Amino acid sequence: MSAAAMSAVPSLDVLVVGAGPTGLALAAQLQRYGARFRVIDRHLDRARESRALAVQPRTLEVLAPFGVSDELVRRGNPAVQLRLHLPDRTVRLPLFDLGVTDTPYPFLLFLSQAETEGVLARHLTDNGTLLERGTELVELAGERDGVACRLRKRDGAEEMLTARYVVGCDGARSTVRKQAGIGFEGHAYPQTFLLADLEVDGLEPGAAHACLTEAGMVFFFPLVTPAGWRMLAMRPPDVPGTGTTVSLAMLQSLVDRYVSLPLRLHDPVWMTDFRIHHRGAVRYRSGRIFLAGDAAHIHSPAGAQGMNTGIQDALDIGWKLALVCRGAAPDALLDTYEAERAPVGRSVLRFTDRAFKVATSGNSLIRLARTRIAPRVAPLLLRAEPLRAAVFRRLGQLAVHYRRSPATTSGSRVPRRGPKAGDRLPDRPRGLQAVVAGPGYHLLLCGPANAWDRGRISSALEGREAFLHVHTSGANAPWPGTTHCLVRPDGYIGYLAAGGDLAGLIRYLDQWLPRQG
Repeated sequence: MSAAAMSAVPSLDVLVVGAGPTGLALAAQLQRYGARFRVIDRHLDRARESRALAVQPRTLEVLAPFGVSDELVRRGNPAVQLRLHLPDRTVRLPLFDLGVTDTPYPFLLFLSQAETEGVLARHLTDNGTLLERGTELVELAGERDGVACRLRKRDGAEEMLTARYVVGCDGARSTVRKQAGIGFEGHAYPQTFLLADLEVDGLEPGAAHACLTEAGMVFFFPLVTPAGWRMLAMRPPDVPGTGTTVSLAMLQSLVDRYVSLPLRLHDPVWMTDFRIHHRGAVRYRSGRIFLAGDAAHIHSPAGAQGMNTGIQDALDIGWKLALVCRGAAPDALLDTYEAERAPVGRSVLRFTDRAFKVATSGNSLIRLARTRIAPRVAPLLLRAEPLRAAVFRRLGQLAVHYRRSPATTSGSRVPRRGPKAGDRLPDRPRGLQAVVAGPGYHLLLCGPANAWDRGRISSALEGREAFLHVHTSGANAPWPGTTHCLVRPDGYIGYLAAGGDLAGLIRYLDQWLPRQG
């Protein structure tokens, strides 16, 4: 890389490397705040197969401010039933039909990754962002004031640019991660899996199906496009291994052999085999370079956590980068990204690893528990609505919190009931999340109107008007009594205190949203 390029003044705020769901979500956040950015991807086209196949409730919540969540729901299948198929019977299990009232999206949305990417990409292009496909990052080097990058176009032409920050959203084989010298620790599981989007005759529509076998599990998940069903199965030991072309006949033979239902597979759109890896980046940041999504963590598809975790990585770092680049927040805000998202990534890795081992283990005791005991015990356990609600919140990522984050503070007095500082703001009363969906921070004043010193509020706003908005909710709030709450741009509670004394709030704002001008 030339010396001239290394010393160049940054020509843009953020270079986003990778235009999958993580990179697209990051770009949408940067676009919303008026940051100068570019999005590049070495592939010529977006994903056309389903890959990730479910959108979690929290992901729909954080994407709602962009106006895309209703379109995703319209295109997807909000299934709430699971069918466990055993050799002698079928067990019908309710999953998320809980009447959960603190989210607008109380369901798991089955939707092809191709559709998710398409909706996000259309949102960006409709708002003037060019997605530079067929452009790859070849080399980068961090400098004091930016990151010098060498790009290569599909015709071989090269371009040098300097960005203030680079975010690697470029997947498990991330060039950004390798160039930044960040380790990626973990291992590959020994099993090989078969994956297909296709049509299936003989399955009850509108439900997810799990067929428990001695060799593992065969799953069918309901989609809408690009096909009616996603099939996922562990390759039996005697079926030809990786490198052998996956065929419809191979999949049909596996189903005939292990599934008790008389199913007919046909019209495949996409078929492949793959190995699952369990790996995590040793850190999420190196100077001005950040990692998000699969570049930071890859794991088994258990619980449909991967794409959703990546999108939420992107929306955490996105608003922080935007405010720092706009001069509205201190550089220290960027340090909170790893503090918040790395624990989430590690938690997802632990959860998916345990679930995967239970689902695939050849141990005779675990196999007995998987195929005989669990199907009989699960219906009894799932009759308990609190347990089902806890599972829903864990899988739906509604339970993710940043209570230990440096960017989370509680006042000297806190409400005894209701969400805590660091929790997501619930949609209770219904529509509250929409009230705080605009860009920036939102101050909620809850309780009697005469509890608030309007002069003090005006003083707190002074010099922060562009990124701080005030709402009075009265008694109709998530907390009883007089409370004030500062909601961050990502919908999490940054500051919370009981009473009308705003001194702690102002200290928080002085630290993270200093006065301008």
